[in-house]
Amino acid sequence: MEELNGEIRGLLIQGEVVIPSIDDSRKIYSLGFYGKPIGIDKPRGANFDVPLKLSLIEALYLLEKGIIKISTLEGSEVSVDELKRVMEESKRFKMLYKVYRDLRDRGLVVRPGLKFGADFTVYREGPGLEHAPFIVHVYPFDSEIDPTELVRAGRLSHSVRKTFILATSTPSGKIQYITFKWYKP
Repeated sequence: MEELNGEIRGLLIQGEVVIPSIDDSRKIYSLGFYGKPIGIDKPRGANFDVPLKLSLIEALYLLEKGIIKISTLEGSEVSVDELKRVMEESKRFKMLYKVYRDLRDRGLVVRPGLKFGADFTVYREGPGLEHAPFIVHVYPFDSEIDPTELVRAGRLSHSVRKTFILATSTPSGKIQYITFKWYKP
């Protein structure tokens, strides 16, 4: 990742970061399936001819790693702290980002999990190379979890052949994962 050294430029546009250069978009996507080519639901590799859009979580991760630089449409550079301030409008941002960063730092590919009712889908290799083996729900450390919600998430994950993982950040900042498997007596 260091070989890119912030040479890739992104634009902060209405809650997303767009990489306008097609070549740079391909590089970022090839690094670890970051972003989504605009207008392409399921890209087959990095051979696309459209800009890439990154979620704010992906953009923050790449910005922190020094892989991209982000500017506003007016041309002013966006710092890590400024991007965090934009994202903190979401109450769950800090918690989601800690889990996202931990999973990415472990070498996993993390994608949105909305279609499975989860926060993230997680791959060992990447989309198109395998089906996501994991779906991750992120909860506050001190929250109470409705047992019905756990059963619902467990049944869904079992029906789509994915391991259901509950993730949380402890008060000390350590990320903990709890894996659930469907059990039939």
